[in-house]
Order: sequence, then C-alpha cells, then structure tokens
Amino acid sequence: MMKLLLCYLLLGGLLVSTATQVIAQHSVARQWNEVVLDAIRKDYARPTVHARNLFHISAAMYDAWAAYELQASPYFLGRMHSGFHIPFSGVHIPENVTLAQEEAMSYAVYRLLEHRFVRSPGILLIKEEMDALMESLGYDPSDESTDYVDGSPAALGNYIASQMLAFGDQDGSFESAGYKNQFYAPVNEPMVPELAGVRKMSDPNRWQPLAFGAFVDQSGHVSYNIVPEFLSAEWGYVIPFALNKSHLSIKSRDHQTYWVYHDPGAPPKLDIKSKEKSADYVWSHEMVALWSAHLDPTDGVLWDISPGAIGNLDIRNFPATVDEMKTFYDAREGGDHSAGHLVNPITQQPYVPQMVPRGDYTRVLAEFWADGPDSETPPGHWFTILNYVNDHPRFEKRYQGEGPVMDDLEWDVKAYFTLGGAMHDAAIASWGIKGYYDYIRPISAIRYMASLGQSSDQTLRNYHPAGIKLAPGRVEVVKGNNDPLSGQQGQHIGKIKLYAWRGPTFIQNPDTEDAGVGWILAENWWPYQRPTFVTPPFAGYVSGHSTYSRAGAEVLTSLTGSAFFPGGMGEFVAKKNEFLVFEEGPSVDVVLQWATYRDASDQCSLSRIWGGIHPPVDDIPGRLIGEKVGKRAFEVARSYFQGVTLGVKPTEPVGLPNPVSPMSILAIPAGCQEVIIYDLNGRLVRVFSEGEPLQMPAREGIYLIRLQYSQHMQTMKMVVR
Repeated sequence: MMKLLLCYLLLGGLLVSTATQVIAQHSVARQWNEVVLDAIRKDYARPTVHARNLFHISAAMYDAWAAYELQASPYFLGRMHSGFHIPFSGVHIPENVTLAQEEAMSYAVYRLLEHRFVRSPGILLIKEEMDALMESLGYDPSDESTDYVDGSPAALGNYIASQMLAFGDQDGSFESAGYKNQFYAPVNEPMVPELAGVRKMSDPNRWQPLAFGAFVDQSGHVSYNIVPEFLSAEWGYVIPFALNKSHLSIKSRDHQTYWVYHDPGAPPKLDIKSKEKSADYVWSHEMVALWSAHLDPTDGVLWDISPGAIGNLDIRNFPATVDEMKTFYDAREGGDHSAGHLVNPITQQPYVPQMVPRGDYTRVLAEFWADGPDSETPPGHWFTILNYVNDHPRFEKRYQGEGPVMDDLEWDVKAYFTLGGAMHDAAIASWGIKGYYDYIRPISAIRYMASLGQSSDQTLRNYHPAGIKLAPGRVEVVKGNNDPLSGQQGQHIGKIKLYAWRGPTFIQNPDTEDAGVGWILAENWWPYQRPTFVTPPFAGYVSGHSTYSRAGAEVLTSLTGSAFFPGGMGEFVAKKNEFLVFEEGPSVDVVLQWATYRDASDQCSLSRIWGGIHPPVDDIPGRLIGEKVGKRAFEVARSYFQGVTLGVKPTEPVGLPNPVSPMSILAIPAGCQEVIIYDLNGRLVRVFSEGEPLQMPAREGIYLIRLQYSQHMQTMKMVVR
C-alpha cells in the first residue's frame, strides 16, 4: 500500500496544513513559519542548522514586530550580542502599525530564506513557495532597499535580514564554510552496516562513522558511496540565545578545545579488562537490544496507550545514577513506570482506554518521533506541535494563560521567538556535549560487545569481562548445529544471538511486508531504521531528541499557562498499514495521545530507545538539560517582551525629572546609549544619542521616553507642562 507522504496531526478534525495550504485567518507570522518548516522538509536533515534557522528567522520576525512597539524590546536591533552590534536608530510609527509589522517581517524572512537555503536540494520548490506568499501578500521581492530611515517597512525587513546574515557569518557556526567541522576527526574506522560486526574498533567508547553505498538522510535526500561526517561536532561554539557563561565548561580533548554547556559528566565506559567497570555500559546498551524485541505486533502483548495509563512523570523523581535508571525503565517488557492521569482535568472524565498491540505502538513511536511528521527535524517538530495547539478551537491565546487574549500576530511572534530560542540553545547544549564526549551509538556498541563474547558465564569458552550479558529468551549463545543460526559449517557456534527486530534484509517490499522479530546473530543487529540511514551521523550522548523535546515542552507549558494540551489531550493518528515507511504497518489504527506537553516529551525520549539509536544513559541527561534550557529560554524571552533584558538589573533613570518644562534641556542618564521620544499616538518625535543634550518637546503633553542601555531598555511616561 502506498505510504503516507504527509502525516497529519488531528484533534477534533483539525488538520495542520503545509505552507501552500495555510488558511487565510492565520497571521503573517504563521504563514511564514509554515514556509520555513516546508523549506526544512525540502533541505538536508541537519537538526542543529535548522534549530539555528528557526531561531534566527523567528527573531527576525520578532524584531520586525517589536521595532514598532513601545514596550517590547528588540532582540537584535540596537543590541550587542557577543561583541556584534546591530545599529538601529528607530522607526517612524505609521498609522497602521500591523501592516508595517507584517511587511517588515515578510521581507526579513524572505531574505533570510533566500540566503540560508540557496544550496538546498529543494531550493526551486522553496523559492516557488516564498514567491507565492510574497505575491499573495502584495509585496515585491525585487525591493532590496535597506534604508529604513525613510519609513519603509520593507527596507526595515531587508535591513534586519542583512544584519542578521552578517551576524551569522561570525556566530561560530561556520555557515560560510558549509557548517563544516574545523578540527574534529573520528577515531574509529567506518562500519559497513550490511557486513557482520563492527570492522576495526580502536575505541569502543567513541563514535563510529557508518559507510553506505547509498545513504538517504531523514529528509529523503540520496548520496552514494558516502561516509557521512559527524554533524556539528563543534556546535558548542555557536552564539546561543539564553545560555550564558555560568552554564559553560571549557573542555580539552585530543589537543582541541570544546565548549560544553550544562556538562552532565562522562557517560559509562567499557573497560575490556573489567566486568565491574563495564557493567553500566553493558546494561545501558544491551537494553536497546532487549527493547528491539518489542517491535512485534503479533506477540500477543496489548498495551493501554491512553493518558489514563501512561505519562504523568515528575522530573524531580528522574534517576540521577545508572543504578536508579535500572528501576526507572522496564528493561524486559519496555516503557517506564508512569501511572498515567486519573482524569482529564478539562472534562473531569477519565481518559478512554486505548488497547493496541505493543509492537504497533513502539513502531509508530519510533517513526513518528524520528524527526517530525514530515521531516522538519526535531526542533521543527515542536513548531508543528505549537501550531497544532494554536489551531485548537478551545485554545485562548493568553500569555501564560492570563490577561487579555492576544491578537494572532503578537501571539505567534512571541511564541515563535521563545520556542526558537529554546530549540537553538537545546542544539548548542546537546551537540556541544556530543562533540566533546564523542560517545558510541548502540549499533556499534551492541555488535562490539557481542564480538567479545558474553560476561555472564565464566565456564563458557566465549566468556569475556566486557562481553554482553546473557538474558534467557533474549540474549543467548548459539550452542550447536541444531540451532538454525549455527551456519552450514557450524561457523557461528559460540556466537551471541539476540531475539530482536530482524532488520531490513527480511523486507523485500516495505508496502506489504514487515521484518518481524526473531533470533538473529548479534553481529547483524540493526536499529529500527531504514537501511539507507541506520543511525544519525553524530555521537549519541546526550540525546538531542530528549533535549529538544523537554525544552519544547517547558516552553509550551509556560507559554500557555497550562501543562495540558487544549481540551486535556493532544492526538496523532497513525492509520493502519499506511503510516510506517520502511515496513508494513501498523496492523491497526494507532492514536498517539498525550495529556501534557511533558508527556509528549517523555514519550519522544522512549521512542529513541525503541528506535535503536539511544541507550538510557543518553536519554535522562538530555531530558534534565532540556528542562533547564526551556525554562531559561522562556524567562529571557519574556524579559524582552517587558522591555528589560533578563540578567541585567534595571536601574531607575537618573537625571530625568518628571514633570519637565517644554524645551527644557536634560542630560542623558549615565550608561544610556540612546533616548527615543514618542507621542502617545506612537509617532516618533526625536532620537538623541549618547553625549547629545536631551531637549524636551515644545508642545505640552504626555510623552513616552525609551532609554536604550547596552543590555536592556526602559520605557517611561514623561509629562511636559
């Protein structure tokens, strides 16, 4: 059966559409966000790069909006970030502020997309969508002026984009060099997944590249005869949003320096001479192999996957050690020990049970959370979830769930800016850790441990202190010629076998067949991924999915003022025999359901274990870091909305008496770089720079005075009489 090319989020019959289907009542910010997400789907799958794109584009929209607002403080305009200053002399406030904001943000996003995706394999289709939206909004893309002083919103948008592109040329991403690593080099030779074993492994604690005859990334782009490089191994150097020096550790490895934010410490190591020292490593990676046995929808195991049965974990009770992880997860049967929610707090009714085969649930999870419904990568996935929430008929756009209902444009701009900052910081934090610790992935660890032997029974010839641990019915030894895996000449006797997903070699037609679960040689173990992808091309520790998802969940919780999805539940429908891509399934309709944003995040984290690409030791630190990142990003973003930057103590204006006489001369307060005076209609009266005498207006009345300092902004009312 033909697989779904477009997966959809459903709740109450609502469909989250692609950019070309955005309905008219959506704000201009939302329409551009859909174009950005669609551009990401058409580009190479680079989670770090696209987290940065989402943040920079969201910040550009926010600045284009904030430039015309009296209280909100722009993020880039008029500010210094890590030594890079973007000058801004203010704008004239037009009669129709909203139209000016929409025009400015449209040109800003258009220019950024034009530059950032110029080398994308999908640039022709991306450009077509960009141009179509500009035309529908009545804007001329050929207007490239950056002279915003004359009052042109288009020029302001072009100016914002030009300055942000200049900022991006020096932000540590090495965008101009194609985001290439500057010094990182792998220590292990590449593995060819189709061949048994791991090839030569010089360090079983370090990442191993994979070699492909044909490699297809998460967005479907094909490369031939390739060894994908470690993506963004030095991403810790990129200028963040809300991360600061208090979160930073500067590390050294292989005579190179790495920047690591929220350092969780080293993951468990394999010591080939010590069973005791290797125990945590063996347990963690072996659990991935054990969970591979859960991918069989015919094993007769049914689970209730409703919010009444799963979810509702408290992060304060998350494990702090590997020993605690062993009781947090159910290593044999799968999942965690969450209790679910007694009732839906919105309806005050219990959640309806949903019994499905465990093997369908686990396979759908692995595919759904891989990188979003339509390959917009994990950071983009959380933007689709945000848009889904925004579209819910019961959702009211009240900031933190309080105060008046915001108009769509203000809500979207603030929400995207906040979430974008969190996703960008999540990428910097998790990839800084990935680059420095350079930790192995399960496919390499499982195959390598099995190649050493087993560490359970010293009486057997294949005993090795760093070998995999035997588990009856799941991890065993091929013992004789009667074993179907022994080989025609008995060459596999004594090797380790696993009861696991059998891998892509058992699938001839993915539209009608699934691999199933059975006994395989451990040297041939595969994660639950496409054979042309296998495992993401970067180190495992810590899980980027866990970090992104928890950060996103924290932002949505704070932004909406509720831990719960609108109506008390969010849903995704995976249709029978349509949703799965690289094998047939699911065997029944599976509806993923989440009561809270954090439930969705926790489910995402578990999905990476069933997907075979992260062990538990990658997962938990990512969740904990994601919580810190999300909460910090929200607070910093909120400070811009209030006109004062978080982390800088606001000071009362000095030397500004109130009221004052018309035409009186005042001194600009110490440390203030610029003073902008507006009338109460928002019209610009005059701009004064540091060192100039500050002359009050000639006409009596009440004015708004904006004082711009190096790291914060203040707005006050001034009476002239």
